[in-house]
Amino acid sequence: IKMEVTIIAHPNAKRPRVEEDLLGEIHVYVSEPPLEGRANNAVSNALAEYFKTKRSNVILISGEKSKNKLFKILDQ
Repeated sequence: IKMEVTIIAHPNAKRPRVEEDLLGEIHVYVSEPPLEGRANNAVSNALAEYFKTKRSNVILISGEKSKNKLFKILDQ
């Protein structure tokens, strides 16, 4: 199963977490700063954990420099 998820990234968060809001949007809070892809990396790791899959199955499709990102989640 391949799944595409749109998330809203929140770098520099005090408390890292993954939450779904009332509209079904997924918010990913990471403590890393948005420098040199560090926040994107942390977001990918958080999503892998959230969807209980391997990190290599989480692919950033678009939004590398944006708060709104599109990820593809692959199933092994």
